[in-house]
Amino acid sequence: MKLFSVPSNRYKLDGGAMFGNAPKAVWEKWIPADEQNRIRLGTRALLAVTGKHVLLVDAGIGAYLDPKLSARFGVDEPEHMLLKSLAQRGFTEADVTGIILSHLHFDHAGGLLSAWQDGREPQLLFPNAKYYVSEAGWERAARPVPRDRASFVTLLNKQIERSGRLVLLKPDDILPFDDLTVRFFVSDGHTPGLLCPDLRWDGQRVVFASDLIPGRAWVHLPITMGYDRFPELLMQEKETLLKSLADDGGWLAYVHDPEMSVSRVQADEEHHTFTAVEEQPAFEW
Repeated sequence: MKLFSVPSNRYKLDGGAMFGNAPKAVWEKWIPADEQNRIRLGTRALLAVTGKHVLLVDAGIGAYLDPKLSARFGVDEPEHMLLKSLAQRGFTEADVTGIILSHLHFDHAGGLLSAWQDGREPQLLFPNAKYYVSEAGWERAARPVPRDRASFVTLLNKQIERSGRLVLLKPDDILPFDDLTVRFFVSDGHTPGLLCPDLRWDGQRVVFASDLIPGRAWVHLPITMGYDRFPELLMQEKETLLKSLADDGGWLAYVHDPEMSVSRVQADEEHHTFTAVEEQPAFEW
């Protein structure tokens, strides 16, 4: 089994929204803001290659946005960077057999769509892949509330459903892929039914924490996002996952950290704090 971090397109979001009620004087030490108060973020996926399977975890924001929205979100790479990253590893979109989506917000699932072309609607990519989504996550994407309606991509949801390759997961489901086993840590603090795939093989453990812990700065328990549905619940979920990783010596994979792909986690139980250690900008197992 081989596991890689693979970047999709980078983008920008408002720093205040990304750090919730943390003051700018605190969060700007971690990630500096531009003149519009936006911070640069990565969108990363995991690529797992087993004997019979080529799997992706998440797909990033991709390049499907029209020029106006691309400028708004600071997506300045016109290429579909996820496809480019796959090609660098020797794979095409047709080689991918499964895609596990943490949730269906546009910056995690937009990479499933083809790059923007004037006068053409983006089309669903990865023709041979199953799309794995939690039941609760799919329900929220299909029937979003006004607060987060803009975070979902209606045409993507429709195309996934029409593909006939949508697989809805329950919280306790376990997916076996040859020598790789994928369990799930399920979070509701950011959005209902967010899946944090927990990948295990040969004594190794890597958890893709998605927007539960989007980057190293959010390893700090009090740091949550303005986008989070239930910040206090999210902090409890985060503590449970971080303690488990610290105890196991597992790796935490980041979706949005602008510099680092993974780290281990160190716990200070006396002060109920966690720290990212052994940080790596890219990784390959």
